[in-house]
Amino acid sequence: MKPRISLITLGVDDLEAAVSFYRDGLGLVTEGIVGAELEAGAVAFFDLQAGLKLGLYPRKSLAKDAGFSSDEARRGVADFSLAHNLASKAEVDQLMAQAAAAGARVLKPAEDTFWGGYAGYFQDLDGHLWELAWNPHWPLPQD
Repeated sequence: MKPRISLITLGVDDLEAAVSFYRDGLGLVTEGIVGAELEAGAVAFFDLQAGLKLGLYPRKSLAKDAGFSSDEARRGVADFSLAHNLASKAEVDQLMAQAAAAGARVLKPAEDTFWGGYAGYFQDLDGHLWELAWNPHWPLPQD
């Protein structure tokens, strides 16, 4: 795995309030809430530094997207996730298999997404939530 964290997603209770806090309170730049027309698709992104974004996603939507049961979601496992964007669907599948072979719990095998990409989720040995994704809308930086 080439070390590249592309997105840190925080699960939030009130998306509009959280966007206001980060945008108006802290001065972070955002295009605002996008994807609201899609079921469980409302999310906001903020640029942090080259190649790294902060995402705000309703906690229930994050839990659903990752494939958690409602009981697991209540335990706080969908408070945040780390996302590793890759260059292709094949790279996503390869890294998901590598994580599983290393002992990760695959929560949601990679599949085509409602937002036009390809993604899946796993938990590491300590339960931390990782998303592996290919996003055709976010080109990867040249390494």
